[in-house]
This record gives sequence, C-alpha cells and structure tokens, in this order.
Amino acid sequence: MRQSLKKYAIVLAASLSALAGGDAFAAIKESTDKKKKSMTVVATAYNSVKGQTDDDPWTAAWNNRLRPGDKIIAVSRDLEKHGLTNGAKVRIEGLPGTYTVRDRMNKRFTKRIDVWMEKDIKKARQWGKKELKIIWDHKKK
Repeated sequence: MRQSLKKYAIVLAASLSALAGGDAFAAIKESTDKKKKSMTVVATAYNSVKGQTDDDPWTAAWNNRLRPGDKIIAVSRDLEKHGLTNGAKVRIEGLPGTYTVRDRMNKRFTKRIDVWMEKDIKKARQWGKKELKIIWDHKKK
C-alpha cells in the first residue's frame, strides 16, 4: 500500500511539473535513480576450463550451472556487501545487455569482477584487464 501511494505521489508531482512547464519526468527519474548503485571496478575475464575454476568448470560458487549463452559475472567478495550477490542483475559499461552475478572470486581480489566467456580463452585474453563502471539495483535489506 505504502509503495503504491509513493508511486502515485511521484506521478502526481511529475504531472503538476509538466503543467507548470517543467520536465514531466524529472521526479520519476530521480526516484528510480536512488535505487541504482554504480561503482568503478577492475574487470577481467574467465573461462570454464580446468586451471581457472574448481573441480567442475560448469558449476559456479553458489551451485548454479553455467550454460552457453548466459551472461554471467563473478564478483569479488567485498562487493557482496553492496548487494552484488547470487542473482543480482548488473549492467557493464561498454557491454550490451544485463549480466547476472552467479559466481564469486577468490578472497584475494577486491573491487573486481570477472566476465564469464565460456571456453573462449582467446576472447578472454583479448579482453584483458580494464577499469569500467558497473550499475545495479541496490535493494536495502
């Protein structure tokens, strides 16, 4: 009930703003942006091959099966406290689509993501290591 009342108030404010000649969607954009969180991280790539994963290269840290075509990332454990846990949806600067957090990295890494590139080692090496921005929905606990 409280959530729908809040949405109604935002739409009402946007409508009144439009009537007054302001930006009709400014209030709505401001409200939804508060739920988004972003951060610049180091991004690398990994593959489902022995030597880069545990015993089963197709099973991620939270027991999720990785399937060809999935857009998956692993996150450093320090990012989990920011809401980047199993199933979180993430947009990555410079990459199309939305990625899902399904794996976690070794404890030694911080402020880092690993983009899953299936078995394509050449593609992962070409990706290399870069700094980029990630954006995700932050859900308060």
